[in-house]
Amino acid sequence: MLEYMPDNTSTHNDNGPEEFPTGDELPEESMTVDDLAPFSVDTDEFTDINELASAEWKESTTADERIRTVIKRTVDPKSANEIADTAVVSENKARDTLNRLVEEGIVRSHQTSSGKTYERDPDWYLLQQVHQLATSGDLVSQIQRIKQELANYQSQYETSSPEELLISDQELDEEELSDISHWRTAKREFNYLRAAYRLQQAKLEDPYSERGSFNRDSDQRVSP
Repeated sequence: MLEYMPDNTSTHNDNGPEEFPTGDELPEESMTVDDLAPFSVDTDEFTDINELASAEWKESTTADERIRTVIKRTVDPKSANEIADTAVVSENKARDTLNRLVEEGIVRSHQTSSGKTYERDPDWYLLQQVHQLATSGDLVSQIQRIKQELANYQSQYETSSPEELLISDQELDEEELSDISHWRTAKREFNYLRAAYRLQQAKLEDPYSERGSFNRDSDQRVSP
């Protein structure tokens, strides 16, 4: 594993620049708020804030990046035209990129009577979430926190799952329905964390895996 080694010979000062401009290099007039340009496009050309946001997004990203961003958030099937409109690209560009992402297993496509639709592949998205969690470091405290939260719900409602509570004969008020929603979210988060923990441990124990993403010194064991 390669580790970053600081250059002790560097004279860089983290508290400021190494060199300051001379008097000849300074502007003749002081800067004002009007001199600042937070946007990469000319804001005077736009009267609608949504059009400005789209133009700024288009200026600062590539077409493929925008399509990937949109499809990553698409959980209901949408046409290439709908995705193109959101991603600020042509329909042909959107369709070509989406079909390529289908081949890569990132996107799912569906053939309907009105044409092909696209959505993110839920299995791929789940694996990405699990992998991201697995590389986030210590998961033990997060798992213990969620396990305690689930135990509290089970104790409070004297049932093992939110589904059992929902289909019970008990009349549920608004607060209890809210608890069911949070309980379900906690269960889903626990399943993600458990899968991520197992992946993390597998990487730690695999002699051929790259261990740079994990810290063996913080290796703890739980029973997820």
